[in-house]
Amino acid sequence: MAVEQRLRELGIELPPVSRPAASYVSAVRTGNLLYLSGAGPTSPGTPTPTGKVGVDVTAEEAAAHARQVGINLLAVLRSELGDLDRTRRVVKLLGMVNAAPDFTEHSKVINGCSDLLVEVFGSGHARSAVGVGSLPFGMTVEIEAIVEVE
Repeated sequence: MAVEQRLRELGIELPPVSRPAASYVSAVRTGNLLYLSGAGPTSPGTPTPTGKVGVDVTAEEAAAHARQVGINLLAVLRSELGDLDRTRRVVKLLGMVNAAPDFTEHSKVINGCSDLLVEVFGSGHARSAVGVGSLPFGMTVEIEAIVEVE
């Protein structure tokens, strides 16, 4: 799998990896699994998207935020592995949406990340998409991942 080449074809440039917000690490490896900590929709030079999805933010806007989270997860993955071509597959995502109580399109939001990862890696993954009452810093979406690596 030529993941690095695929990123170039898609015009995706990975951002620098930011330091964790507290006393945890961005990733932990055990055997051939790499557990990536939850990431938000941060982007260099722009404010982090905040608000309740379904009230302040549309599902479509939040899906774009989830895509940015996917890009940030890829940046962490590259930082840990040195080369994304050492990735075998994305195993599982847990997507959390800062949603209004009556919001029901959590899956549509997390598709922003899932679709990106399928574009990059060419295969699907297991996934959960849930609504939560709040997220750190008021951000709209947070996603964590489990990845099989060489």
